[in-house]
Amino acid sequence: MARQDGRANNQLRPLHVDTNFLDQVTSHALVRWGGTVVLCTATVESNVPRWLVGGGKGWVTAEYSMLPGSGNDRIARERSNVKGRTHEIQRLIGRSLRAVIDLHALGEQSITVDCDVLQADGGTRTASITGGFIALGRAIQGLV
Repeated sequence: MARQDGRANNQLRPLHVDTNFLDQVTSHALVRWGGTVVLCTATVESNVPRWLVGGGKGWVTAEYSMLPGSGNDRIARERSNVKGRTHEIQRLIGRSLRAVIDLHALGEQSITVDCDVLQADGGTRTASITGGFIALGRAIQGLV
């Protein structure tokens, strides 16, 4: 069976990551994976969720969004209620990133990783985790 983009069955999608194009956010990554394009940024804040206050431990969380022009049809922005699919993807990204961080070493700080899908062509979850990891790593480097 031939793929739509002409790749062989054993050929991976081309991957390109750009990390030096935003001026206001130093911890960012733009992931282009085949036709999928995801912008990931990481923001450090000097507070933690209420349930972690006083425990000496930090927190890493993620937000995920498909922007209106990311698909063939316009995707409505999720303003107040996050849909089940989006909520589950956010949880997946957050869990994946927390698995590689020593939250005690982070101290009582939070890092939020925002993953915005600019163009969807399959693999938005994996592109978000990959870009989120790079942005998170750059944020951690900035703390050191």
